[in-house]
Parts: sequence; C-alpha cells; structure tokens
Amino acid sequence: MELVKRGRSSSWALMAMVVLMLVAHSEVKMGEGAQVSPSQCKEERQLGINNCKSLVFGQPASPACCQRIRVSHWECVCPAFDAKLAALIDVNRAISILKGCGRRVPRHFKCGALNFP
Repeated sequence: MELVKRGRSSSWALMAMVVLMLVAHSEVKMGEGAQVSPSQCKEERQLGINNCKSLVFGQPASPACCQRIRVSHWECVCPAFDAKLAALIDVNRAISILKGCGRRVPRHFKCGALNFP
C-alpha cells in the first residue's frame, strides 16, 4: 500500500487510488468538450475500480488498468476529490504509476482538492 499514506482505511484507499488513476487522461479530454452522462460516469468509475484495485495492495498496474486510465473522462473523477479524499493520496507515487501507464501528468494540474506539483 505504498500509494496510500499509512494508517488509513483500505476502503478509502481503494477509492482514492482508483479516482487518482482516472485523473491522468485529463489533458487529452479537457479540450474535447464532449458531454458525459451520469450513467456513463458511473460505469467508468466502476470499471476503474474493477480494473485497478490491485494497485492499492502494491501491485503494478495491469494492462487493463492502464487502458482504463487512458480512456476515462476527467469530468467523472475530479468532483469526487474533496479534501478528505485528497489527503489520502501520495501524489508522487501516483505520478509514478500514471507515467508507468504512459500518461503524462500536467504540471500544476488541479483535480478537485488534489493538486499535482
């Protein structure tokens, strides 16, 4: 559980990890202006949870998880990042995972209450 700060619940950690993994595609999707329905967002979040939950336990991202990172919409993810959830994330470790999946993380990117350096 390298990504999650020690002493936090694993259910919060799972949710935080999945949400963070979906953030990475934002620089691609932001300019597209595509509207995503609430049901599409819900489906994307569930697919992210199913494909990326092993990350919470320190395992590397699977090909299916990396694919989910590349195709999910930021509009579905960022609203979930309140201060409580953002406090659970080790941003540097998350950036490493995102880069490992081939996704660039924009400098000074802000997603909800989560801030990337």
